[in-house]
Amino acid sequence: MSERRPAPTVGQVVLGKRLQELRETAGLSREDAARVLRVAPATVRRMEMAEVSLKIPYVQLLLDAYGVPEGEVAAFVTLAEEANQPGWWQRFHDVLPDWFSLFVSLEGAARMIRSYEPHFVPGLLQTEEYARAVLEAGTIGQTDRPSLERHVALRMARQELLTRPDPPHLWVIMDETVLRRPVSTRPEVMTGQLDRLLEAVESDRITLQIAEFASGPHPGTYAPFALFRFAEPELPDMVFTEYLTGALYLDSRAEVSAHLEVLDHMTAHAASARRTKKILQECRGRF
Repeated sequence: MSERRPAPTVGQVVLGKRLQELRETAGLSREDAARVLRVAPATVRRMEMAEVSLKIPYVQLLLDAYGVPEGEVAAFVTLAEEANQPGWWQRFHDVLPDWFSLFVSLEGAARMIRSYEPHFVPGLLQTEEYARAVLEAGTIGQTDRPSLERHVALRMARQELLTRPDPPHLWVIMDETVLRRPVSTRPEVMTGQLDRLLEAVESDRITLQIAEFASGPHPGTYAPFALFRFAEPELPDMVFTEYLTGALYLDSRAEVSAHLEVLDHMTAHAASARRTKKILQECRGRF
């Protein structure tokens, strides 16, 4: 039986979808593929859904059965071996929930990240002190100091993707509530965070908009969510939304389109980038 992993890497998601496409093009069912491997059809489904790591001998047998040319098989196997390598975030496995591992993988592979944040500054833009204050409030369900500091370190490590040579475009719509709700009794925590946001709006790879109270209700008021867009044509847009004890990853065309429509609507009604900068400056001046 294939070895299970806590969460798939983006590479496994892409290759799993590619395996499914190759099987369907060859006119084979999952039951047919399972007979090739001498396993249950559920094993083939788990490989295609990236619920397990890609066992190389299985991959080679399937590609041969699907009629893939030898040269392409070698390239696919190389990609599968790379995809099976654990991501950098695995060193935080002691504090990283299984359901969040895929989020970090998607975040690192995305060409564009669009999100709505109703409660807090998004993790990719948080200062260390702001992140620590949010986590001390119990948002991760545990406040012991060693665990909390590991979470802060993970959050800071995630931000390195914004300074790499090819950073994604980060486009955030942040509710005005984020600026009004204090996360600490120390004013310097919020002033430092506002300074960080003011730096961020100067970047040509970051778009930040504030959904002001004065603009009234909007269709994104249900929960925070993020939409990931990738350079790889094999990987469709994906949406992440979380709840108290877990998260959902959505990739069906209907669900992704609904979230994209909401983001577009909110973009049109939220403060412009220039207006957002002014709001941040005014808020900074009140401290």
